[in-house]
Amino acid sequence: MSHEPATLEPGFRGVTADWSADKQAFPVPWGKAMMWIFLLSDTFIFSCFLTSYMNVRMSTTDPWPNTAEVFALTVAGHHIPLLLIAIMTMVLITSSGTMAMAVNFGYRRDRKRTAQLMFATAALGLCFVGMQAFEWTKLIVDEGVRPWGNPMGAAQFGSSFFMITGFHGMHVTGGVIYLSVVAWRVLSGFYDRKGTYETVEVAGLYWHFVDLVWVFIFAFFYLW
Repeated sequence: MSHEPATLEPGFRGVTADWSADKQAFPVPWGKAMMWIFLLSDTFIFSCFLTSYMNVRMSTTDPWPNTAEVFALTVAGHHIPLLLIAIMTMVLITSSGTMAMAVNFGYRRDRKRTAQLMFATAALGLCFVGMQAFEWTKLIVDEGVRPWGNPMGAAQFGSSFFMITGFHGMHVTGGVIYLSVVAWRVLSGFYDRKGTYETVEVAGLYWHFVDLVWVFIFAFFYLW
């Protein structure tokens, strides 16, 4: 096959010929490109949320609750700070590993293992959402925290917490549904008939982004 560079025709006729031929400099699939654009816009939103949180945290004159104590669990009579949050973080990090392996097996067209690892990733995401629901329930019922008030100190604590973790939790929930649908399609042979497992990689991009955002939330909200 010849790899000679195509001749570029000058003038308006050349521009018309290039446009009609759908020329592109970088052969990036549309699905992957659209996912990157979506993730970039989501990065701006989470950046605004975390920046607003830092501004509120530094400007409030009321005492800010000690997150290590607020999110502690009592196990066998011992008060362990941030135990649940640490488990949630490990669950998400583990899910990133299973998702990376799913993409790897997708490249190899190993339908069964790809689907199994994607279902495992979705199950870990579901565990995360369940633990977050427990965390919310404990904070609302036991501690009396609300988006508009907080008996432990600064009123902005509740609004910041529910806004940031709630928005991230929505992303994880959507990701669980997304991964489950893609895994089912992998198992049914849909992508074998289509001739590409590109959607598995695109789903992996989304899931890794969700996990990365949690690392920043964990650092800024729970450790600060």
